[in-house]
Amino acid sequence: MRVAIVGGSLGGLFAAALLRRRGHEVQVFERSRSGLEGRGAGLVGQREIFAILRAIGCEHVAHVGVVARERIILDRSGAVIERHSTPQMQISWDHLYRSFREQLGEGEYRAGRAVLAVGQDADRAWLRLDDDGIDDADLVIGADGVGSVVRPAVTGQADEARFAGYVAWRGLLPEAHLPPHAAELLLDRFAFYYMPRSHVLGYVVAGPHGEMEPGQRRYNWVWYRPTDDLPSVLTDRHDKPQRFSLAPGMVPDAARDAMLAAARDFLPDVFADAIAAAATPFIQAIFDYEAPRMANGRIALLGDAAFVVRPHTAMGVAKAAGDSLALVEALGKLPLESALPHYEGARMPLNRAVAAYGRRLGASLSFSGRERGRGPAAAE
Repeated sequence: MRVAIVGGSLGGLFAAALLRRRGHEVQVFERSRSGLEGRGAGLVGQREIFAILRAIGCEHVAHVGVVARERIILDRSGAVIERHSTPQMQISWDHLYRSFREQLGEGEYRAGRAVLAVGQDADRAWLRLDDDGIDDADLVIGADGVGSVVRPAVTGQADEARFAGYVAWRGLLPEAHLPPHAAELLLDRFAFYYMPRSHVLGYVVAGPHGEMEPGQRRYNWVWYRPTDDLPSVLTDRHDKPQRFSLAPGMVPDAARDAMLAAARDFLPDVFADAIAAAATPFIQAIFDYEAPRMANGRIALLGDAAFVVRPHTAMGVAKAAGDSLALVEALGKLPLESALPHYEGARMPLNRAVAAYGRRLGASLSFSGRERGRGPAAAE
């Protein structure tokens, strides 16, 4: 079977690697020309991730990461007011991405190829590309995230994700760039600071090539901040509005300066210093979306193309892995016309539950106070 996958991040790579191992012909279309490595930080090793690594014979990848030995919660002065001995490992996103990317053969990953629309008739599915070319496939999988172009062909609606009212400012920097006093407190710990309608967290992740040695790793921070003016926040340094995020290097200098000033005004010094040490912060707007269906005819959705969940759940990548495993399992047991409805029935309830959990965390932890001693698992 010829399968076209729209979206070349982890969700698309998960499906492509599994399908290829089952003997299917796969083509992955990724609109980015520059590649996706270097944008991921760390992710929690959920069971779906371990399962998909076992399925491709790469269980060793789960051991490339950094362990935070405890969680600490700071007050405004930077003093530790809560401490919890809950060690947790962050698997390297970059190493995971690279491992699945290497599963594909020459020409199977088509970077810089944007898909503008998809459709189908009785005998085939098709993709219209940005050069006006048309590609045919027996099956099209939409793994193209929050702004999915595949989604309307499945749902029959021009629906879009709903902005949740806040954004995540994020930074990823070599741990050696942390000032000494910040490094002493923050390294090898999950650190949190909460304030009304906002919170910040940070943790250590592996280096860009999976380095786990102290001094070679990176520090990742995430600051959730509310906004009533998303279009302004997502206007890049070239004065061009973006829909969902600003990539590293695209945040205007004035916006970064204002964010740094706010960090000095509102955050403990160790977090403000960690934020200032990140030369190229980036922004991820937080959205909610639940597809009314995940499959239609010869077209299926997986990952954030189907369900956009809050990053507090630490389940975004695991959800995509679970979708991919279920889809490929159904295709291995049933003919296409039966496999996709079976896949949809299996995954819809689980994904709805994750989405609801994320909204509860966003409401209770980000903006409406919190239960003492708890915090989001991580930000993926």
